[in-house]
Amino acid sequence: QVQLVESGGGLVQAGGSLRLSCAASGRTFSRYNMGWFRQAPGKEREFVAAISWSGGSTYSADSVKGRFTISRDNAKNTVYLQMNSLKPEDTAVYYCAADPQSYGTNWKGWHYWGQGTQVTVSS
Repeated sequence: QVQLVESGGGLVQAGGSLRLSCAASGRTFSRYNMGWFRQAPGKEREFVAAISWSGGSTYSADSVKGRFTISRDNAKNTVYLQMNSLKPEDTAVYYCAADPQSYGTNWKGWHYWGQGTQVTVSS
């Protein structure tokens, strides 16, 4: 089992940057694939980016490709989401997810979730 705590959200102007962090508890963090999802008001939770347990494989949604980068530090039990060139449409609650097997874009396939951190991008 793993517990996840996100941090780093906030208010930023369009074109700005933020780095989200997700700290995981437990000694088996390196066995989990990790993902970032987001949910805007009135919308379904959507995939943002994912990274494999080793960090050797990553992929992201087309809407954030070239702007957002996912990374992890298994020694620190932490996964990051570097967000650059932010747009107002990036405004959402961002969630960290973990799963020992799932590596897909469907949020229903991921087992463990953090509480979320709000990101607001002003125009």
